[in-house]
Amino acid sequence: MNPPLWLSLLIFVPWVGATVVAALPPRMSRGVSLALSLSTLALGLACYAVGPGIQEGFEWMPALHIRYHLALDGLSLLLVLLTGVIGPMSLLASWAVERQGRQFRSLFLVLQGSAVGVFVAQDFFLWFIFWELSLVPAFFLIRMWGGPGAGRAAYQFVIYTLGGSAFMLAGFAAVYAATGTMDFAALQTLPPGTLAARLGPALATAAFAGVFLGLAVKVPLFPFHTWLPAAYAEAPVGVSMFLTGVMAKMGVYGFFRILWPLFPDQLHAASGVLLWLALAGVLVGAFAALAQTDLKRMLAYSSLNHVNTCLLALFAVTAFRGPAGPPAAGAAAAALDGALLQMFNHGLSAAALFFFVGVLEARRDGRRGLDDFGGLRAAAPVFAGLCGIAMFSALGLPGLNGFVSEFLILRGVFGLAPAMAALSCLGLLVTAVFLLTFYQRVFHGPRRPADPPFPDLSFREIATVGMAVVLMAVLGVLPHPLLHLVNGLATLWAGPLGWLPAPVS
Repeated sequence: MNPPLWLSLLIFVPWVGATVVAALPPRMSRGVSLALSLSTLALGLACYAVGPGIQEGFEWMPALHIRYHLALDGLSLLLVLLTGVIGPMSLLASWAVERQGRQFRSLFLVLQGSAVGVFVAQDFFLWFIFWELSLVPAFFLIRMWGGPGAGRAAYQFVIYTLGGSAFMLAGFAAVYAATGTMDFAALQTLPPGTLAARLGPALATAAFAGVFLGLAVKVPLFPFHTWLPAAYAEAPVGVSMFLTGVMAKMGVYGFFRILWPLFPDQLHAASGVLLWLALAGVLVGAFAALAQTDLKRMLAYSSLNHVNTCLLALFAVTAFRGPAGPPAAGAAAAALDGALLQMFNHGLSAAALFFFVGVLEARRDGRRGLDDFGGLRAAAPVFAGLCGIAMFSALGLPGLNGFVSEFLILRGVFGLAPAMAALSCLGLLVTAVFLLTFYQRVFHGPRRPADPPFPDLSFREIATVGMAVVLMAVLGVLPHPLLHLVNGLATLWAGPLGWLPAPVS
């Protein structure tokens, strides 16, 4: 079954809705924008019921061999569902935005539609349009509604990302010159070594480096992360939720969708160095978070730690040089399963934690320091309980969704690069320390006598984070609904050599 236009609707319902919201009365724009944002989840669930394999396409620019080609496999569907959950959460978290509220919600819908486009586009030209277009609303959302340092943070975010994109565009121009196509499916069917044979080894490596830089900045992979703390800390809370929950996953998605299938030889050759960079991201993110007193900056560095864990799994698979038997293939499949699940699981927990910090900030006139709170468990038990679930999910407590993906990553990496897995466990330990310190100080520390009463979560605030918290618990004991989406891909990608990805239809 191939339902017509479902994938296009995933993109264009939010986009068309953005123009409608911009013309509505301010109060009406809240409910309408939320309904339009929920359309992504509704269509994503309908696609889930049908199953992966939905495609749309037609010749868009035949003279240039450019197609309007959309497709949905298990990885794309996983991230469409994640966007469908995080998007409405972010809008509900931004419910109180009144200054130019229609413009805020309109820009957010453009951002959401662009992110979905990145996950379903199968032609690089089309994919790059969505990739770049997502920067425009993100810049204005940070710049116009962010904190005191929002201007600098927004410019830094855009300049870094545009700089990386320029290298990526140059790299793909070389791929197009060598192959005559930008269609991902067509490129994946090329025999191994085709790019090096047509471009020459040096130019093929340069093309790989260009695409790599564009993706590494977006994730970000260490050391391309310096834009991240300011952008996440200065963005309004709903935008911070979307940045960490969805936009960071766009970069990781690009590694799996573009870099690895198209440049397996070059990635294999570079993976020894990249593995150390990913490990550095895991450790630097954890130790930098431990040193923070600003709660949003702490969560920003925590996000760096978690997304680099996904890349650690990928690079461990691509760097493997041992016997390519069943044990290696099993470890590779486990590492890839864990990395793909981690994108979804971290998106839920990180977005929820940013929301809870936003609640603290709103209740205390913009304060969000580690020592600005204390004793909130007694005053706001519902808030403390839900925040505790999100916090334990982020640190990988058994029984919650974060444990499943982190266990699979460690199980796989231990089978392929045991020293790296052992060192990465230090990052897990430090993550537990800073998250438990945050929870102890805010909810169990001494109450500040001068502070006014702290109201518990309202019904709207519970609704904002409720779906994510329920999913953290359900997917912790029943991960199969998502695992079956990615397990076939991970097993196929593990391949007979343990690192060379097989083509995906």
